[in-house]
Amino acid sequence: MGVALTRLAQWTAAGYETGTLEITPLNESILNEITKFVESFSYKYPQEAKFVFVEPLEWKTYLEPSAFELGYVVSATTAESEETGKDGQPLLFLSVPYIKVRSFGQLSQLLSIATDSKLQEAQACIEANRDPVVKILGPDYNEMKEDPTRLTLLDTIIKDKETYMKRKVAILLKQLDLHLLNHSLKYISLEISLNPGTFKKDIELLKRFSGKGEQTVLESIEYTSDYEFSNGCRAPPWRQIQGEICYVLVKPHDMETLCLTCSTEGVFLNGGKTEEEGEINYERKGEIYKDLVTCLKDKSPVFSENMSKHEIRFTEEQQKDNQIFEKPKTEDGHSSVAGSEKSKIEKISFGKSPMTKRLEPSLNWRVTVDYKDHKSSIKDSQEEKQGKLEKSSSVSVAPSRAQSHRKGGEKVEETVSESSSESEEDEEPPDHRQEANADLPSEYWQIQKLVKYLKGGNQTATVIALCSMRDFNLAQETCQLAIRDVGGLEVLINLLDTDEVKCKIGSLKILKEISHNPQIRRNIVDLGGLPIMVNILDSPHKSLKCLSAETIANVAKFKRARRAVRQHGGITKLVALLDCGQNSTEPTQPSLYETRDVEVARCGALALWSCSKSHSNKEAIRKAGGIPLLARLLKTSHENMLIPVVGTLQECASEENYRAAIKAERIIENLVKNLNSENEQLQEHCAMAIYQCAEDEETRDLVRLHGGLKPLASLLNNTDNKERLAAVTGAIWKCSISKENVIKFREYKAIETLVGLLTDQPEEVLVNVVGALGECCQEYENRVLVRKCGGIQPLVNLLVGINQALLVNVTKAVGACAVEPESMAIIDRLDGVRLLWSLLKNPHPDVKASAAWALCPCIENAKDAGEMVRSFVGGLELVVNLLKSDNKEVLASVCAAITNIAKDQENLAVITDHGVVPLLSKLANTNNDKLRRHLAEAISRCCMWGRNRVAFGEHKAVAPLVRYLKSNDTNVHRATAQALYQLSEDADNCITMHENGAVKLLLDMVGSPDQDLQEAAAGCISNIRRLALATEKARYN
Repeated sequence: MGVALTRLAQWTAAGYETGTLEITPLNESILNEITKFVESFSYKYPQEAKFVFVEPLEWKTYLEPSAFELGYVVSATTAESEETGKDGQPLLFLSVPYIKVRSFGQLSQLLSIATDSKLQEAQACIEANRDPVVKILGPDYNEMKEDPTRLTLLDTIIKDKETYMKRKVAILLKQLDLHLLNHSLKYISLEISLNPGTFKKDIELLKRFSGKGEQTVLESIEYTSDYEFSNGCRAPPWRQIQGEICYVLVKPHDMETLCLTCSTEGVFLNGGKTEEEGEINYERKGEIYKDLVTCLKDKSPVFSENMSKHEIRFTEEQQKDNQIFEKPKTEDGHSSVAGSEKSKIEKISFGKSPMTKRLEPSLNWRVTVDYKDHKSSIKDSQEEKQGKLEKSSSVSVAPSRAQSHRKGGEKVEETVSESSSESEEDEEPPDHRQEANADLPSEYWQIQKLVKYLKGGNQTATVIALCSMRDFNLAQETCQLAIRDVGGLEVLINLLDTDEVKCKIGSLKILKEISHNPQIRRNIVDLGGLPIMVNILDSPHKSLKCLSAETIANVAKFKRARRAVRQHGGITKLVALLDCGQNSTEPTQPSLYETRDVEVARCGALALWSCSKSHSNKEAIRKAGGIPLLARLLKTSHENMLIPVVGTLQECASEENYRAAIKAERIIENLVKNLNSENEQLQEHCAMAIYQCAEDEETRDLVRLHGGLKPLASLLNNTDNKERLAAVTGAIWKCSISKENVIKFREYKAIETLVGLLTDQPEEVLVNVVGALGECCQEYENRVLVRKCGGIQPLVNLLVGINQALLVNVTKAVGACAVEPESMAIIDRLDGVRLLWSLLKNPHPDVKASAAWALCPCIENAKDAGEMVRSFVGGLELVVNLLKSDNKEVLASVCAAITNIAKDQENLAVITDHGVVPLLSKLANTNNDKLRRHLAEAISRCCMWGRNRVAFGEHKAVAPLVRYLKSNDTNVHRATAQALYQLSEDADNCITMHENGAVKLLLDMVGSPDQDLQEAAAGCISNIRRLALATEKARYN
């Protein structure tokens, strides 16, 4: 915090010692971050929050004593905390207008009291306490450096707990300081105008105007280095951090060669190259110029004179080059990187904020970090890529080999359809690099040294370096990216291809830890690490198998990695790990549960779980015989084994083939059994697997028969774990499709609990809860129960959401409740029908269809349905226009709604005017039985107004209706017979029916057990017969 305030905070003209903070975006950003840190300190670090400052922080506050309540002793002009230090002094003391605070706990409490004036308090505190860290930790805090050995720290803990706590607070403050430096770069970058692209353009232009002639501006201009990093810089990484971009040797016509430094701040003369080693003396000699041309004009009169002659041409060339250089900049984005380094040190979590860097230092060295050797490194790399170097099995291997191995061995990527469950990291995130001009932690440079030992050391040195590297906090993003940035990933991957087991184990242990980082995963795949790890799965060493499988599990979080595992035969090998116990000479079952064998199988299941998010991988697992092995492992009592096994089954159960196999292997019984486990994660995955499998009726019955409904109902009472709650409610929803299960849920009081979950829950839970209630409310008793529990209002309230799945389910639930007149009255009073009607405008067809289905019982059971429907302005026209939809479900539901709307004569007249007859007639040529039924019913109702019967005949709707009588669906027969009966009131329609063979088909239906069908068929035949008799009579008369 101290470094950030001194380096970055912008003070008024009075200066850092006596001035105040300026009102700038940078200062506001720093204050916001400090406020966030202090506010969350109490609950993130409760022990550290009790640490008492060496000296109190004192400033002039804006707060009044009356603002302090519980935990404080308050008077008219003072307030003090009941909490005191060892000396008996209060940790917070306010004497208007000054306040003293002596702990982070009290600071955090003060900010929560301040509410709207948090930033003012933070600003006042920082302005009054220019070096707050000294007051918090004392003047000797700088001596508390991180010790590289663990023993010293352990001794400190044992001897002096207070000193240990002080050390922990110091570390937290250091992390805050680093975060503030990184976070502030986006504001600093706005002031930067010079970048690698700018200098590259200028140097290339000056080269064109250089040469031996007198009219040229320079004799020569060259870079000191031919190696260009990915960010466009040519300066070594440790100089890039200082803002330096490249170094150029310029030979003017009138003076000796100049060695210039090009940096983000400008151009200046450096100390030149040393004669002995050829190294550059980076020290600045003289002033800084705004650009290269300005600098050379000042240094060389001849350059200035010749440049003035070429000024116009030079400017034109610059403008042309601007167009050339702009494109790579926008495509590659080398000069800026979006995103920010997410600091995970000691579990500190700051808010995510996109930032733009002033410069991205590329630290990805090929062989060593020694700058002067980079040319030979490039040469070696090129030779290896061409296959000129033989494969070495020694420990010390060239890092570039990983890339050549990948390019030579990787198969052509096939186009595959990935599973819909693939939502994790499928988009390529922006590459995160260490921030420029930020103070990198000491670990960064220590890791850099260790990588050098890994690259050049013998076997013993390599093992020691690997062990030392594991001593770092590899869960910390800074350490993870440090390994990558200095070329450590290539070395670690190459170590996997050696014959040394110890080196392989050490390398895999590190890769396993750092592969939790999404960027590292992608780098491992890019460097060809997955094929090597897949090969290690064949190793006789169980430890290697475990580590390799676990690393694959971490890496295979995105499509490309999962595809690579499959293409290199990894799925078959991972499935084989599940069967590791079979290879033992001891009896099968006991050997499987031996610790080592269990661990191998667990790691294999873990990797398969990650891979199973791909449709093609699921099929590969099934073909490799994975289902019987997973079913066998599901019988174990080891929870850490069960979680990946059930997780894999859960992913695979989305495929129909798997659901059939799961039933065949009697897996449902074990899933139900594990619902009673104490492990919440295991319960979640079992419930999710049941949710996937319960699409099938037989599976739903199996869940009930094995006693799975009761534990599902009981798990509803624990609402703290939202992921588990979503899985459980999903399983209940799918199981509720069976009526027998609904009866059981009512017996277990699950419906009342579900109603209680309609509020204050995430959408993932609400979708399932409402879906379950929609199924349960198909029964009268449950509809009454939902109404009595107050469930109607929260259901209606959910009609205003935007989540498509939730809207589909809630409309179904409201429609089911509307069947009961008392519930319908409540829905009407809450304006639920209007909300349903408005959902007919929703862009999603499923929502439209579900809303239209829900409107049917609403119209049918409303007290004054006709008037209610007419009260919706434009509502009838909207319904009629939906008949133009291409979606069969939307058409069927709208036809059903029209059937109910047309029961009112006035509404029927209105929809007739809106052109319902030609639109219904246009739909008549359909083969969809569901649409046929509801279309026929709608036509039947619409015939009862004016000359609609004639109009249907004119629009060719009669002949297709006759063909409906050949359907196998009795409901279609009944609806069609009723429609034909209404249409047969018109003579021309009777002729059309007779011509299309309606009489014979209708005669067969007169004997149907369905009375409505009998009457309609007989009535239609009667009308046709009467017309025939009338025609005969007219002929003879």
